[in-house]
Amino acid sequence: MSLKKSTKVDTNRYELEITIDGATFCDAIAQVYKKNRGKISVPGFRKGKAPLNIIEKYYGEEVFFEDALNLLYADALEAAAEEAGVVIVDDEMKFDLVKIAKDGVEFKVTLTVEPEVTLGDYKGLEAERVISTCTDEEIEEEIKRLQDRNSRIVTVTDRAAAMDDMTVIDFEGFVDGVAFDGGKAEGHTLTLGSGQFIPGFEEQIVGHNTGDEFDVVVTFPEDYHAEELAGKEATFKTKLYEIKAKELPVADDEFAKDVSEFDTLAELKEDLKKKALERKDKMADEDVENQLIGKVVESMKAEIPEAMFESRANESVREFDYRLRSQGMDLETYLKYTGSTVEDMKKTFRPQSEAQVKMRLAMEKIVELENFEITAEEIEAEYTKLAESYGVEAAQVKAAIAEKDVKRDLQMNKAIDLVKSTAKIKDVTEKTPVEEKPAPKKKAAPKKKAAPKAEEKAEETKAE
Repeated sequence: MSLKKSTKVDTNRYELEITIDGATFCDAIAQVYKKNRGKISVPGFRKGKAPLNIIEKYYGEEVFFEDALNLLYADALEAAAEEAGVVIVDDEMKFDLVKIAKDGVEFKVTLTVEPEVTLGDYKGLEAERVISTCTDEEIEEEIKRLQDRNSRIVTVTDRAAAMDDMTVIDFEGFVDGVAFDGGKAEGHTLTLGSGQFIPGFEEQIVGHNTGDEFDVVVTFPEDYHAEELAGKEATFKTKLYEIKAKELPVADDEFAKDVSEFDTLAELKEDLKKKALERKDKMADEDVENQLIGKVVESMKAEIPEAMFESRANESVREFDYRLRSQGMDLETYLKYTGSTVEDMKKTFRPQSEAQVKMRLAMEKIVELENFEITAEEIEAEYTKLAESYGVEAAQVKAAIAEKDVKRDLQMNKAIDLVKSTAKIKDVTEKTPVEEKPAPKKKAAPKKKAAPKAEEKAEETKAE
């Protein structure tokens, strides 16, 4: 199998003329014969026992041509693209079968490829890094969150209801003195200030005590979903059965012992400050990386085909579906609940997809220019690292992720490291405002293409 000729026919469009030698094609025919002979009947032979030459005489020499070409097509196309020095970016290609016979196959494929990329400076770039600080107020907020997580709910008997209390109420709603459907409940739990009820309802419970019976008068919004109630005044006969509130633990040394491994509140606060600074340092480093990559991308010149953005958006949708399934839902159900479509989701992912594609093209160009080498030891170490992060054996990771993809990711990381290591970083207390860009993600490896039908000779079609 080899590339006969590569011709650029348009911007990011190439025609590849590919040949498969006779010996390789005949080997593929033999493989297809072995796989399918059990399904073929020939007079005078038991089913599955007819030799290849007999089947070809009975059904025609080309009986296995289509399946044999399908068997070889993906590898032939991939090898030809690599030899031509192009990377295929879409699944829709024009196919023209020039010749197919036992002495060899010849076909043409017109396809979209990654664009030619030129970069400006990617070394010595400038970026600002915000110096991490942590105030006493921030630590106190952390302590309050710890108190809230360790709070308990208690029944209030010595005061009236207040905002943020949890109340248990009965209510029944009336409009013009007539009860309406859906306006009645018993033993309903309502947190005051949650905005769960019609505006004004929760505020009118404030100030009442357990056991009180009272009217709550509100007006339904003009855009209320029940048209018969929209814009109308309603009276809710209400009874307050119970008031509950959060009781926060006192922030002292005993509290510190209960919620951490520290003996004193001062030690706990010091640890919270240390961790907060570590988080901020990490965020500052990530921000510097995004600034630098953004500048590399801004200097890049390339006519990027729409297919690349479309493909990345599709991948984002598939990744979102995978996350949903891990949570017990699927994309179809999610779309039904939200009233959206796959196209809506792709539009949402579009800005992120464009940023990711541009970042990958820029980093791949740096890899090409710098000719980064990846050793076998580095690849093995990465497999080990991935296995540890997934909690599986390295062999399982190797079976799931091709070595070439691991190598590509390592090269991309070296490109990013080069940009960062040669950059001029200025420490600042507050970063100069710039337009925020979506954080890039790595692109999944391209899928192999399936072969077109062999009998579509001399016709242009799309490879499935």
